Amino acid sequence: MFGGSADAAGGEVLHSAGAEPPVQRAPAYACDCHFHIYNSDFPAAANASIKPPDARVPDYLQLRKRLGLSRGAIVTPSTYGTDNSCTLDAIAQLGSSARGVAVVDTSVSDAELKHLHEHGIRGIRFNIARAGATTVEMIEPLARRVAGFGWHVQVHMPADAIVANAAILERLPVPVVFDHLGRIPQPEGKSHPAFAMIMWMLGKGKAWVKISGMYQDTKIGPPTYSDIGELAKAYIQHAPERVVWGSDWPHPTKGSFGVPNDALLFDLVAGWAGPESWKRMLVTNPETLYDFAKTA
Repeated sequence: MFGGSADAAGGEVLHSAGAEPPVQRAPAYACDCHFHIYNSDFPAAANASIKPPDARVPDYLQLRKRLGLSRGAIVTPSTYGTDNSCTLDAIAQLGSSARGVAVVDTSVSDAELKHLHEHGIRGIRFNIARAGATTVEMIEPLARRVAGFGWHVQVHMPADAIVANAAILERLPVPVVFDHLGRIPQPEGKSHPAFAMIMWMLGKGKAWVKISGMYQDTKIGPPTYSDIGELAKAYIQHAPERVVWGSDWPHPTKGSFGVPNDALLFDLVAGWAGPESWKRMLVTNPETLYDFAKTA
């Protein structure tokens, strides 16, 4: 099994700019709550629109070492459709330091859901931002089926789609995890109605937000990403117990500014959060969301 280190170290990482470690030291048991593994040993779906180069577990472990992380949640990317084999293989390699978020459709059997749970899956993802394996119509029936496992539903939706589907998302019997800050467009930012809806769901304990993929919707970009920072700070201040962080490595959709510097992004989010909320985002909250062993 591959382990994790709480000590950051410099060095080049595949699919990541820069080589320096972050200035901010990650706490013990820090978790990356959103990354993907791509492995050409597993075939892409026939209709896949994104087919990135390999980004395998040993490659990811270099990022884990650089940032000083110990745990991670692997998200099945759109490339593989509803085939979660690559994600399950990566979880097996990483052992108890990893959990996963799968992609399934309404044809999935109860036996397969049970198998996924037994092998580390703790949620299902609906990527509505990119046409493929799942649709909005699948969300509610599948949410009911996975509720008994204690899973969540993760949605990657354009902000306008979040608003259009508010009634569905608000009545689900499981928590909703919004990918990439809810994909709120800039410069609308906090004035977009999706922001108010997500804030309401956070306050009611119905949702989580991933502070991840900051480079996808920013108009300002590095080194400050200050437009996205305003969103992130608002979420964190409003519901620090319902926010997690993710690298989104290997950055399959990079936005307008190219391959990001993961150490820079790590430090930015640490600054936006402050020490107490940062530890919750990296340790306490992931333990709750992904069913990791409690450390305190």
